Amino acid sequence: MTRIVIKKLIWDKYNTAHINKHGVTVEEAERIAKNVIFHKKAKKKRYSIIGRVGTRILTVIFSRVGAGTYYPVTARDSAKKEREKVYEKEKI
Repeated sequence: MTRIVIKKLIWDKYNTAHINKHGVTVEEAERIAKNVIFHKKAKKKRYSIIGRVGTRILTVIFSRVGAGTYYPVTARDSAKKEREKVYEKEKI
């Protein structure tokens, strides 16, 4: 699997408010982007990344804007199957 490299995230009022509805802060999403544990392609040419912030495991969905630049569409606590991927990676 190719490693995703996130150099810059684009934030605006919409995506900031949207992730806040899910109880995720911009700072938490930024930390996940810098420390990706697992990622995969998602629907609509987007990417799903999963990472850990303290004891929380979060999923962030990004849309690619350019080389290394992404727009966070949403962020939320990871589902059970997504958390299992993190546990598998952390065992290695």
